[in-house]
Amino acid sequence: MSKLAHIETSVAQSAAEEISAYMAEQEKKSLLRFLTCGSVDDGKSTLIGRLLYDTKLIFEDQLAALQNDSRKHGTNGEDIDFALLVDGLEAEREQGITIDVAYRFFSTPKRKFIVADTPGHEQYTRNMATGASTADLAIVLVDARQGILRQTRRHSFIASLLGIRNIVLAVNKIDLVDYSQDVFETIVKQYQEFASELGFKTIQAIPLSARFGDNVIGPSENLGWYEGPSLLQHLENVALDDADATRPFRFPVQFVNRPNLDFRGFSGTIASGTVSPGDEVVVAKSGKVSRVKRIATWDGDLDQAGEGQAVTIVLEDEVEVSRGNMLVSPDNRPEVADQFAAHLVWFSEAPLIPGRSYILRTETDQVTATITDLKYRVDINSFAQEAAKSLDLNEVGVVNISTQEAIAFDGYKSNRSTGSFILIDRLTNATVGAGMIDFALRRASNVHWQALDVDKASRANQKDQKPAVVWFTGLSGSGKSTVANLVEKRLAALGKHTYILDGDNVRHGLNRDLGFTEEDRVENIRRVGEVAKLMVDAGLIVLVSFISPFVAERRMVRELLGDGEFMEVYVDTPFEECARRDPKGLYAKALRGEIKNFTGVDSPYEVPENPELHLKTVGRKTEELASEVEKLLTDRGIIFNFDHSSWSI
Repeated sequence: MSKLAHIETSVAQSAAEEISAYMAEQEKKSLLRFLTCGSVDDGKSTLIGRLLYDTKLIFEDQLAALQNDSRKHGTNGEDIDFALLVDGLEAEREQGITIDVAYRFFSTPKRKFIVADTPGHEQYTRNMATGASTADLAIVLVDARQGILRQTRRHSFIASLLGIRNIVLAVNKIDLVDYSQDVFETIVKQYQEFASELGFKTIQAIPLSARFGDNVIGPSENLGWYEGPSLLQHLENVALDDADATRPFRFPVQFVNRPNLDFRGFSGTIASGTVSPGDEVVVAKSGKVSRVKRIATWDGDLDQAGEGQAVTIVLEDEVEVSRGNMLVSPDNRPEVADQFAAHLVWFSEAPLIPGRSYILRTETDQVTATITDLKYRVDINSFAQEAAKSLDLNEVGVVNISTQEAIAFDGYKSNRSTGSFILIDRLTNATVGAGMIDFALRRASNVHWQALDVDKASRANQKDQKPAVVWFTGLSGSGKSTVANLVEKRLAALGKHTYILDGDNVRHGLNRDLGFTEEDRVENIRRVGEVAKLMVDAGLIVLVSFISPFVAERRMVRELLGDGEFMEVYVDTPFEECARRDPKGLYAKALRGEIKNFTGVDSPYEVPENPELHLKTVGRKTEELASEVEKLLTDRGIIFNFDHSSWSI
């Protein structure tokens, strides 16, 4: 080997050793996940940009692009606008606000960091909750000129709910109040007063100027009166909670891995704890016990795996485990229940109303769920518990939830991964809420469904009919009750067993305690749906005549019943015609403002999208409309065929 080749080989070996040593050193560093939050224009994105710039973690091409973007979109004149480093969306740059959650990674000699820059605007509170869900620390920014704002309180409360125990109160733009110590101390006192009930472990208050770098990575001459750490010094040294190391084993199954007949494993990411071959594990939902045979990965089998690792676990026994289930520690199992209490942050402009059903999605499971009760709403300013019938956009409340099937979970305080969920609107597929499970509800644990010898089919056969619900919906005065009444008369003449549930009549008894707010309308239909279900179980043909203005509630009743047992009949009469008829004088009063929440006037009616029968009533006789309903019942096999032309009732 030539001398030159020997030198090149030696240099390459030395470089490889340095890289290996560097990688080993990086592996040993602790990782801090933190987020920035607070109100709009408090300087969150600017602070992160300044951190990256001052720690020399911006490449030359990024710096050049930042300088160009600052001239185009910047708000600092000729100076660099550091916010543009993380405000990546064009809409963010044009509006000067953060919309999406921007994640950035950086490292110092002491620690690695993942930072989430979250939106300050109320409309994007859902994004802030997303960023907070995995963070260990929150930097709550406050504009020194504005002080504590409503969004400061909201974000602090959500951070507390989501398990964050370390807070940095960053009093930003201190340069715009002449680096005033009095302003800083006043803000700190106000924050500590309202945050004292939130259970934070540490609150470190730091005055700084993100724009000019005062107290960001080192002390500032302009803040000689401040004796605490700079922001970066605190982030490098804040103690992390090591409680995760003692948490029980939780392995949510995301995929049953069966590439061939000789291999069957369960793939997913370990949510907490550790596992080794030979360890005993339990299938959470079924309680079946097995042992770990192998822990397989792409790079080979492991002797042990822990939190955050994606693995495939092979068991010694052929036990049934599917996506949505969990493998867990046998001596510390999660809850398995279909009812639980939870804190809920509401994201939708359409309010949360108890009684409506949603899709509930956990880390790996998905079930239909209903908000059965809204216990209270939390006032963001005082944290007081307020009675409420609904939750509006960005409000936080405590609810009871019932799921169609039991799910496995832990309380959120003990395990973030297995104690959190989101709610999804079943029509739009939009995420409408994020929840943190508090505890399982035990109220019905000793109540079981009683098996009866006479069932629905027996009762229906006795009556020579199939049970069903015919749901008449339409505006007040559309003719629903008139048509339903005539249909029942004809069915009674045939010897069929029927019952009419009429909206006005039910409000004199079962629902006499309900008004006409949106919340009460939802409860009105929920109760009637349950009664109709019982009547179908009795073998009856149930004719329900209710305005039932909301699609969600009509769908809820449909899902209570079996296939083919629910038939929606849309009695379609134009508003003008209903108002002209006005059989009870209600339209006249509503149009004069004497009746509130009247459907079609100041409360909406959601037209059925795919009803089983669409009855257009204008210019038609009631007998014709009733015959169409009878034909529907005949075609669906609810009653036997007969000649409609013979009816004279």
